[in-house]
Amino acid sequence: MSAFNEADLRSRGFTGFKAFGDLDLSTVPREPGVYAVLRSTNGAHEVLDTSVGGWFKGTDPTDDPAKLKGRLWDAPTLYIGKADAGTSGTRGLRKRISEFAKFGQGLAVGHKGGRYIWQLSNSRDLRIAWLPVTDRSAKVAEDELLEEFFVAYGQLPFANLRR
Repeated sequence: MSAFNEADLRSRGFTGFKAFGDLDLSTVPREPGVYAVLRSTNGAHEVLDTSVGGWFKGTDPTDDPAKLKGRLWDAPTLYIGKADAGTSGTRGLRKRISEFAKFGQGLAVGHKGGRYIWQLSNSRDLRIAWLPVTDRSAKVAEDELLEEFFVAYGQLPFANLRR
């Protein structure tokens, strides 16, 4: 199935496709939008016993490895997230992706969504792509993508816990 692989996302207008380890945040747009985390191009990912994610407000982001192994399957997209403008209008993709990446570096950042990503081996090799959305809210765009993903695969991406 080719839904939600790199070619499909590129055809939808997503750009980036950078590994977290190579991500230059200055290339990420500041507009609101949606983003997707894709498998790395260099091999399989295994579930780690302990997350490398940050402990925000003293909470360990680690979840039961057996539970996560049951969720990890072969879909190319592992997580779909959104970045709204926020009340000040300054949140956007760059800020949200920055928070997500910092959480994955073990910093205590308030980005609990997608936290399962950081319990995968070689998480710095995972790739992130983004799509600015200005014609509707980022939440609506995210909901549409998650619904389409669910229709295509019968379940949500690995690190999405609700739609």
